[in-house]
Amino acid sequence: MSLRPVPVPPVPEATARVARAVFRKGCLAMRVRDELGPLFCDEQFASAFPRRGGPALSPGQLAMVSVLQFTEGLTDRQAADAVRARIDFKYCLGLELDDPGFDFSVLSEFRDRLIAHGLEEQVLDTLLQRLSELGLLRAGGRQRTDATHVLAAVRVVNRMEFVGETMRAALEALAATVPGWLAHIARQHPAWEKRYGARCDSYRMPKGDNAREEWARTVREDGFCLLEAVHAPGTPWWLRKIPAVQVLRSAWIQQYHRDVEGVRWREGKDLPPGRIRMLSPYDVQARYSVKRGTGWVGYKVHLSEVCDPGTPHVITNVATTDATVQDTEMTDQVHQALQKRELLPAEHLVDCGYTSASLLVQARDDYQVNLLGPLRTDTSPQKRHTPEVAQEAFTIDWKNHRVTCPQGHTNAVWSAQRHNIRGVPIVQVFFRREDCDVCPLREPCTRTTNPRYGRGLQILAQPLQEAQDARRREEQTDEFKARYALRAGVEGTISQAVRRSGIRTTPYTGLAKTHLGHIFTTTALNLVRLDAWWTGTPLGTTRTSHFAKLSLSLAA
Repeated sequence: MSLRPVPVPPVPEATARVARAVFRKGCLAMRVRDELGPLFCDEQFASAFPRRGGPALSPGQLAMVSVLQFTEGLTDRQAADAVRARIDFKYCLGLELDDPGFDFSVLSEFRDRLIAHGLEEQVLDTLLQRLSELGLLRAGGRQRTDATHVLAAVRVVNRMEFVGETMRAALEALAATVPGWLAHIARQHPAWEKRYGARCDSYRMPKGDNAREEWARTVREDGFCLLEAVHAPGTPWWLRKIPAVQVLRSAWIQQYHRDVEGVRWREGKDLPPGRIRMLSPYDVQARYSVKRGTGWVGYKVHLSEVCDPGTPHVITNVATTDATVQDTEMTDQVHQALQKRELLPAEHLVDCGYTSASLLVQARDDYQVNLLGPLRTDTSPQKRHTPEVAQEAFTIDWKNHRVTCPQGHTNAVWSAQRHNIRGVPIVQVFFRREDCDVCPLREPCTRTTNPRYGRGLQILAQPLQEAQDARRREEQTDEFKARYALRAGVEGTISQAVRRSGIRTTPYTGLAKTHLGHIFTTTALNLVRLDAWWTGTPLGTTRTSHFAKLSLSLAA
């Protein structure tokens, strides 16, 4: 299908007359058209369409429908019906009253086309650019960022269920693609029909440890047998390229260790790291992670929003990652995205998950952003039990490479040009063993058994260490606490995204589709917030239960 761009039509007179008669005070879809005008145009999506072919539906209108769809949590079928039947949708899109709309499958095809051509961010970028032109959004000021978990659209299974279901998924794909070839293989394994004919649920698993081990061993051999048949000489080469077969091969590599001595389960450190370990044959990008005692399989979404008083709290960036990516890995990526949109804040409020000494310096030097957030707490035994011998009690003379301990002793070794396991430049410092042995604070200070040196310190490179010390002193001030209190408002944004669009559960499989869903979600939330801004609706307050209110009144 080729794209033949057409200008966004004005709202037909009949449509406008009926819409204003029905919605005397207006509604979200109508105010979006009145305040922002035609938001999306066909030219913005031209790169996603070839030059030849039949005419495609207007991608600008499909983008607008998709955003309106996410403002109300509609399915594709409901959104297509709304275009045909609802006057507010017709007003926003500039359609005649008798416009028949389109088939609901077009919306899914449109999302696939955006992903295939790298246009996922186009919808959000267009809205942010329009708001900047209208003076409702600008660089500088304050923004805040936080993340929440996203559950994948798959069942959580144990390892035996996973390998069984992976084998079944491969057989299903081959049965649909090459039934004749698979029938020949299946005749040699008549038990496969009973073993893999139905989903490998926990209630279908054999009972007892010995029976389960035997079942797992059987599935293992079945998988290797199928893979050997697919890779055998004379087998069509393209069978190896079927996604379910590739998932089977990868899963067997991750779950089993095969050598001259035989095949066995991988255990402990022999398993691949969690960042690359598959957990479902149906969403191979979903990963398992734990945060504050809560474990989940899926992804994480990071939301950044403007939080200046007197302006609409527009969401300026959304980033989706697999569940294993740490928040500290996203700080620089968020700044890069905001810089690309020319929306970098002067002050960026985050929790301790997004901060470190190196990130404080990087944000200041590379982006001129004050990364405002507490650093992770020092959990060393000295800090917890005897603060007077904690690292912060030592005095550092950077010019003379000298560190003085609380008892007045100076270091014997200053070893620079080193890096810790995260690649951060550090300086290693050691004190003399004879000084530490006679020190009255030796027991809480160090328990080293090094025959040459006593207490050792690992301090950051000078700019990083100075930034860390300054931030930890700043955290104790009332001014910092008052400024940082503004960060808590981002929890309301996550709450709104969860209640309005169910952002913690993705209906899609794969990281790309999940991220596109988050783009539409945040764009829709921005329209909801703008509608509240235009109508003077005040910001929501923290919900308090009736019993809590009663308790507060009794305490007063």
